[in-house]
Amino acid sequence: MAAAAASVTCSGGGDGAGRRLPPHSPSGLVLQTVEMHTGGEPLRIVPRLEAAEEAAAAGLPLLSLRRELAAARDGVRRALMLEPRGHAGMYGALVVRGGEAAAAAGAHLAALFLHCQGYSTMCGHAVLALGRFALDYGLVAAPTCPETAVRLLCPCGPVTAFVPWDGSRSGNPVRFHSVPAFAAATDLSIDVPGHGKVVVDIGYGGAFYAFLSAEQLGLDVCSSKTRDLVSAASAVTEAVKEQFKLHHPESEDLAFLYGTILTDGKDTFSEEPTTNICVFADEQVDRSPTGSGVTARIALQYHKGLIQLNQSRTFRSSTTGSLFTGKAVKATKSGDYKAVIVEVSGEAFYTGTATFTVEEEDSLKHGFCFK
Repeated sequence: MAAAAASVTCSGGGDGAGRRLPPHSPSGLVLQTVEMHTGGEPLRIVPRLEAAEEAAAAGLPLLSLRRELAAARDGVRRALMLEPRGHAGMYGALVVRGGEAAAAAGAHLAALFLHCQGYSTMCGHAVLALGRFALDYGLVAAPTCPETAVRLLCPCGPVTAFVPWDGSRSGNPVRFHSVPAFAAATDLSIDVPGHGKVVVDIGYGGAFYAFLSAEQLGLDVCSSKTRDLVSAASAVTEAVKEQFKLHHPESEDLAFLYGTILTDGKDTFSEEPTTNICVFADEQVDRSPTGSGVTARIALQYHKGLIQLNQSRTFRSSTTGSLFTGKAVKATKSGDYKAVIVEVSGEAFYTGTATFTVEEEDSLKHGFCFK
């Protein structure tokens, strides 16, 4: 302790009173975050970013804002998601308050979703956490007991989270109602290098995923090494991208394959949990059962007649064992697709807050990716 005190005195700062620590460049970023997780999957929330809110206030739609940030303002994502501040499995949400798009949707807030490769169009685990965040941080003017509806605008469209509220604090479980979810393709034959022909389904739950049983790849989703599951799922993703063209009826900005979800093959309705692992973006592994993935998988099961409306299923993450529940609650349409609104439920928890700084002379200030 004495050595530490002497160090401060020698720096010319006396006892440090009035100094801003840690030091950072006057032009460098200072980013305050709220840290959460849902089913083990992290969520680093940026409560506000002035540049994003200015663009939203100028009328830029959320999908366009997503594209603008990726093209011209990617430093915030890189700084917070990548090492040394983040890690290969980090995930984030940038809260955007105000703006014409959110107001038109009647939303309490809009959100952009960040990961180590870029920006997603939907994230269920983030929506569950943001529902709690919106109540606890005063973004909903008049919360109601015992549950409050929190309206969020996501790049894929508006969703609603339903959050327990006791008058002073949010609670669990949180549930949300999805955008229209649908089956984009079923029983699609894909040639996967190193694995041969496999049969996949492609579902949309705010983002597109390919689904198949791990058994088709000679693996077991519950017992195989995670590295083997990740490599196989990534090979499927690349093969589907090359061999099948996706389409979304609302915007081509939504028409991309986000990842592959390997399952235990238990698609027929059962009271028992079904296990899966989601590998998305650049071989990133979801620690939760994946909210938008559960949404897409429910839509596929409903499309195939394997479940009915309001039949709840439980989904287990093969990485952490955490659970989400999901059910189709309403039949609807998305363009020419027969679709459903899906309800997903899970638990989100706070893990802390943080302040991150950037020094301009740091050659690694915008982060790096190490696998």
